[in-house]
Amino acid sequence: MTSLGARVVIAGTHSGVGKTTVATGVMAALRRRGLRVGAAKVGPDFIDPGYHHLATGRVSRNLDAWMSGLEVIPALAARAGAGCDVLVIEGVMGLFDGAADGAPSSTAEIAVALDAPMVLVVDAASASTSVAAVVHGFATFDPRVQVAGVILNRVGSDSHEAMLRAALAPSGIPVLGALRRHPGLVWRDRHLGLVPVVERRDEIARSLDQLAVLLDDRCDLEGLVAIARRPLGRSVTDLAMPRSVAPGTRIAVAAGPAFSFSYPDNLEALRAAGAELLEFDPCTDPRLPDACVGLVAGGGFPEVYGGALADNRSLLADVRTAMAGGLVVWAECGGLLWLSKMLGDHLLVGAIDARATMTDRLTLGYRHGVTQAATPLGPAGTAVRGHEFHYSTIDPAGGALALEGRTGASIGGFGSSTLLASYLHLHLAARPDLAERFVSTCAAVAVQQSALRTPYVR
Repeated sequence: MTSLGARVVIAGTHSGVGKTTVATGVMAALRRRGLRVGAAKVGPDFIDPGYHHLATGRVSRNLDAWMSGLEVIPALAARAGAGCDVLVIEGVMGLFDGAADGAPSSTAEIAVALDAPMVLVVDAASASTSVAAVVHGFATFDPRVQVAGVILNRVGSDSHEAMLRAALAPSGIPVLGALRRHPGLVWRDRHLGLVPVVERRDEIARSLDQLAVLLDDRCDLEGLVAIARRPLGRSVTDLAMPRSVAPGTRIAVAAGPAFSFSYPDNLEALRAAGAELLEFDPCTDPRLPDACVGLVAGGGFPEVYGGALADNRSLLADVRTAMAGGLVVWAECGGLLWLSKMLGDHLLVGAIDARATMTDRLTLGYRHGVTQAATPLGPAGTAVRGHEFHYSTIDPAGGALALEGRTGASIGGFGSSTLLASYLHLHLAARPDLAERFVSTCAAVAVQQSALRTPYVR
């Protein structure tokens, strides 16, 4: 058993209200004051946690109840806040927005599961007394949700701020900050959201320093921390980790600017199962790390770095040869595109006989998946839960997974006893068995290759 400790959720009234900037700024400002700050993100997003990591110096965790199950969320939050003075959790979309199927997934449901107070970021542009109605509605919509404070965003002037504070005074909900329109509160983004930290680390670090100063000046951070320290009336059961099934199993992990989408909990689960994870950059490294028997290629932006990936011909040939020799591979979204024959006009690994094309249509949503044949994650019929988030399509689509989501059923992905490559992102927090199976498969194939005296590892 462990304690959840001081915790607060920063949520928005609607998507795009600026809560990512505010939440990350609060993290950076609290750290600047000398506090040890933990971070977490509601939902499946990969990019925001990178900003959290830079702001706090600590790994940010995803709290996604749809993929992991609501019952493990307190343990994941406790992991995110371990050793910290305060845990700041950024919400997803608007406070009550969640999965289309109605399964627990919203920021409000996560906050209730954590018994965590809520600070609501409100877009106050062009509003005065109406802001009181907005806050009243959010505070009373679900009586289980504790709206404990408000941060006003896009405030126009001193007189505008005075009107807003006067309108909210009867509610008894404190105004913890009033942020003016400011270029430091607008961050760069592109088709999947914010630009990942790995691409512009120094530039983003400088912006975070400025943001921390701004939030320190315009927010009541003492009041926010006092809200976070409201006592929790129960302990949290620790999360089960995978068994160590094959210690020392060397697995290459695609990283760098083109492949920055990996859940920390997934990597930790693989390590707990016995993997030695070795990062490499597919844009620049000429070969896979030595003696690797497995490869994990997660998501990212291979479409942005297509030229660099295609120009790294020695690595493409190395991966192609290793996969033909039995290298065990798990690829998600960007990894799927990299393993395909072509991405747009770029020739890539070619281990999957398919062509990927970028479109202007976003494919987004949670998916139930069932494997149609044996893969490194288990036998045919293995059920998984994950999400898709991409603008590309791939032809042919493949048939490794039967998928079902809000838009209906489909088939997609590529699989074999040594391969699973699809658009589906998985989170292993509640599925230690998948990490164990992948590492076991890697180790077993390596033993088999060694026995046949045809090893593909160097």
